[in-house]
Amino acid sequence: MGPMNVSRIDQVAIAVPDLDAAIDLFTRAFGLTVEHREVVESDGVEEAMLPIGDGYIQLIAPTSDDSTVGRFLARNGPGLHHVGFTVPSVADALDHLRAEGVRLIDEVPRPGGGGHTVAFVHPKGTGGVLVELIEASPDH
Repeated sequence: MGPMNVSRIDQVAIAVPDLDAAIDLFTRAFGLTVEHREVVESDGVEEAMLPIGDGYIQLIAPTSDDSTVGRFLARNGPGLHHVGFTVPSVADALDHLRAEGVRLIDEVPRPGGGGHTVAFVHPKGTGGVLVELIEASPDH
């Protein structure tokens, strides 16, 4: 199995307690605009995608205190949550990481926001950084 083909940083995700306030800050302070906003029930978050260059700042707010991001905010406060890498195939990327002995959160690809296929890699397997693997939907 050859090296994984990561083509770009898709997103830098920032956990925030108040999505509207964070959107207001990032639009006023950095001149960014929201391209997409949705609730991703499976992850317990509401997300806003703000394009910057070829990637995005993804602002994520929990939909409940006991969601993963809700617990993250309680433990760490607002801040960097994860980095998303674009890959041609999440399934192939997971196979590669598994073969390399990297700890995974998601053992199989699953639906994510924006119609994408995603999987998360455990921060204990990447030196402390939560990594999301993202396979773009056919229309993106």
